[in-house]
Amino acid sequence: MRAVASPGAKGACCYGDAPSWLRGHSHEVRANEMDSTLPAVAEELLKEIKKAFQETSHVPDDLLLGLKFIFGPSAVPALDLVDHRSVTQVMSPSGRTAYQVLGSSGKLYTCYSSCHFCTCPAFGFTVLQKSESLLCKHILAVYLSQAMGACQKLSVSEEQLTSILLAEEEDEG
Repeated sequence: MRAVASPGAKGACCYGDAPSWLRGHSHEVRANEMDSTLPAVAEELLKEIKKAFQETSHVPDDLLLGLKFIFGPSAVPALDLVDHRSVTQVMSPSGRTAYQVLGSSGKLYTCYSSCHFCTCPAFGFTVLQKSESLLCKHILAVYLSQAMGACQKLSVSEEQLTSILLAEEEDEG
């Protein structure tokens, strides 16, 4: 059940038992606006995580609770992927970038942070088909790795990046 602030209620949190980092933010949300507001809240949470990590080299408990609150069952597996340094940023000389995430099953998935897309089956089913989640654990791991500076980097030629991207298409087809 979604808790919704009444129209015009300034400063009222629209998320019921929201984590402390979220309670201080002013939100005016109606039920039909929820879908457009949640991504902004998620983006704010990731910014807060980055800031906290830069200042203290760790993520405070209230922000970890926020991750669980916003991203649900994807949060803990995504943090595990970050801990295992499973995210690699693949860059070409032209600046094209993709991310590869070594999943917990040992399969390599390609993620595109610019359009919030992952090649894993969970993204297709849970995010796109059923709209049950904002992101899969792989995309969330990309964002968390960026925020915590835990992303490995790999420079490749234009041809190599093209091969990586085409290999993903062949796997899907």
